[in-house]
Amino acid sequence: INMAAELSASINIKEPRWDQSTFVGRAKHFFTVTDPRNILLTNEQLSHAHSIITDYRKGIVSPGLTEDELWRAKYVFDSAFHPDTEEKMILIGRMSAQVPMNMTITGCMMTFYKTTPAVLFWQWINQSFNAIVNYTNRSGDAPITVSQLGTAYVSATTGAVATALGLNALTKHVSPLIGRFVPFAAVAAANCINIPLMRQRELQHGIPITDENDNRLGESTKAAQQAISQVVVSRILMASPGMAIPPFLMNHLEKKAFLKRFPWMSAPIQVSLVGFCLVFATPLCCALFPQKSSMSVSRLEPELQEKIRASHPGVERVYFNKGL
Repeated sequence: INMAAELSASINIKEPRWDQSTFVGRAKHFFTVTDPRNILLTNEQLSHAHSIITDYRKGIVSPGLTEDELWRAKYVFDSAFHPDTEEKMILIGRMSAQVPMNMTITGCMMTFYKTTPAVLFWQWINQSFNAIVNYTNRSGDAPITVSQLGTAYVSATTGAVATALGLNALTKHVSPLIGRFVPFAAVAAANCINIPLMRQRELQHGIPITDENDNRLGESTKAAQQAISQVVVSRILMASPGMAIPPFLMNHLEKKAFLKRFPWMSAPIQVSLVGFCLVFATPLCCALFPQKSSMSVSRLEPELQEKIRASHPGVERVYFNKGL
């Protein structure tokens, strides 16, 4: 007897597989989303997942599809396609590329932090990477012009590099250990500059807000402010373990005979330590706030409150994608 019943077409794949109202549920979700193995998927695998998900949303279930395969396809789909526009995201801007990219850049920033050209070069590389990530993971489906993007990129990069050089100049007179934390301070400051600038369109025009059934109610700049500030906090915390723990270990290791004999091993050890921290810090810090964020109607702009109360009188909370 064939026991494989047809998969039900009523599984809600708009939402993640795990309960997003709990930290553990969000962490499981983001461990799947940020899995670095997702960047190795071929275009065929991505198209296959795309067709399973788009068919399923129309109520068409691929023959023989199991629930696990459906969820796997959903996570492959989510790892590569933007939640609002559904366009395929730039490879290095995807969350699954965060660990390998960040570990290489951060490891190098923390190894080559003593000379001005090295600081300039690695901070510039880091901010260029951040700009791509912030653009790729923006909220909403409104287009952003090339000139807006260019202005945001130049101001974000300049601000970050200037911060790093300023801090570097200050640390000439302090202990070497404190000097190792300059890249972290620069990255934290740069996130506060880079993210709002790369997403300035949202702060000016607002991001789409919906009721709990995904009916679009308008665009809100107040929601954009909440979304972007949550992303800034989680990004700074995401960078912290990888930039705070290795300096102590490296400071200790560099006094030992091994690194004195093989000084070239310093960079690979640093990159590996950062990578180990990021594998855990990236999903856990993404999970601090639900990606489908919400706020009460009373905290929105007054004119938007009036509009919602008139057209949807029962709605008390609005929902939006905060971006990552």
